Amino acid sequence: MSKYQIAVIVGSLRKDSLNRKLATALERLEHPELSFKQLQIGDLPLYNQDDDNNQTESVKRFKFEIQSAQGILFVTPEYNRSIPGVLKNAIDHGSRPHGQSSWEGKPAGIVGVSVGTIGTALAQQHLRNILASLDMPTLAQPEAFIQLKDGLFDDADNIGAECKPLLQNWMNKFVTWVKKFAV
Repeated sequence: MSKYQIAVIVGSLRKDSLNRKLATALERLEHPELSFKQLQIGDLPLYNQDDDNNQTESVKRFKFEIQSAQGILFVTPEYNRSIPGVLKNAIDHGSRPHGQSSWEGKPAGIVGVSVGTIGTALAQQHLRNILASLDMPTLAQPEAFIQLKDGLFDDADNIGAECKPLLQNWMNKFVTWVKKFAV
């Protein structure tokens, strides 16, 4: 059985990012049909349409990695009630030049963790709006607005026992979603 390749895009560059920790812990959950690769977005230059015909190697690599994936997992923090600029920059690079989007038709899932009581709900809603414009079928239910609390991660940085059923269910639904839309 071949595995579905999932590109994981973490919307934070911080070394000790909670969302990178979440992404890695989600990858460790049971889902034998998926294989994950966390993509680098910190080396992408600021998007400038003047560069569309002369993209940097980092942009070419990023677009190739998106095109090679059968699904996309976005794991994002919430900055100022929206997505981080670095994530929007990566999305813009992947969608350009006009008519050459790497995102089109790729099934997507969105999760995120924050210390705030609503987790990353607003960032996820903004990201859903963006992904809809890119023709990316995005898993709507179940939602995963995760607030950082004791027990989210265990001592080995895996998903803790209390949160594991919720996030395993989310991953199971994501697998079904990817299988439904993967090309």
